[in-house]
Amino acid sequence: MRYREIKRRIQRSYDDLPKNHKRVADFFIENFDEIPFQSVQDVSKSSSTSVATVVRFAQRIGFSGFSEMREQISQNLQKQIRDKEIFPLIKDSKVNQDTLTAVANQDIKNINETLILIEKPDFNRVVDYILAADRIYTMGLGISNLLSKILAYQLLQIGFSAAAFRHDSLYFSEQVILLKPEDLIIAFSFPPYSIETIESAKYAKEKGINLIAVTNKHSAPIVAYSAVNLLVKSENMLFTNSFAAISVLINAISTECVFRDEKRVKQMLKKLNQVTNNQNLILNESKN
Repeated sequence: MRYREIKRRIQRSYDDLPKNHKRVADFFIENFDEIPFQSVQDVSKSSSTSVATVVRFAQRIGFSGFSEMREQISQNLQKQIRDKEIFPLIKDSKVNQDTLTAVANQDIKNINETLILIEKPDFNRVVDYILAADRIYTMGLGISNLLSKILAYQLLQIGFSAAAFRHDSLYFSEQVILLKPEDLIIAFSFPPYSIETIESAKYAKEKGINLIAVTNKHSAPIVAYSAVNLLVKSENMLFTNSFAAISVLINAISTECVFRDEKRVKQMLKKLNQVTNNQNLILNESKN
């Protein structure tokens, strides 16, 4: 069984799991890369459940027990690592790393883990949704608001009708009212998860509008309302989220859209050049 299928099994079963099984599921989803080194007792302790609960959870997901599930995850993680290009951490000869090196290493780790978390088919599906959409809207609060604006700006620059939801006199849900099924929402949702973003995602799903979730884990609240999830590691030495890996993802999405639809980009560049030339002409005439 592939690594991706194990994650999907857990995700598909999540809503129907008993409360204690959900705690085990959360631990598995958030610590997949550590499972090969965990005993059933370790998982039991970390998830605040009994050993029997961990075993029953594995059986409910479709394995004979914890040992078989751990072995499958271990084999698939090894393959994932072999298939990905991993960036090496910065080595520092000092016993205590300086802040710059420590922060850089944390962001490199975030990027490496994000490369493992994001499945290529999911990434391609997101680009498919963008190419097929009439209009693309992005949303998020806090640092997610800034990230949503960056993605909307990049998509607009390469010829897509894209805009970030405003957050002033209007709530996100009020802006969703105006959307059509042909439109697409890309929502950024990271801890602490914004209730407004989640409720707007729920409303969008009720309206039949596709939504892409960019978040940090499978158990994030917004996942229940998304068509595709892109999981990004955002661990930080500060109290907020790091956006290094998220920035890589945003750039990758925009770049893949360019590769898939070069004609659209060339047309956009031609229009931008025309606007720039016209503005320069007006400025020159005003000086003369």
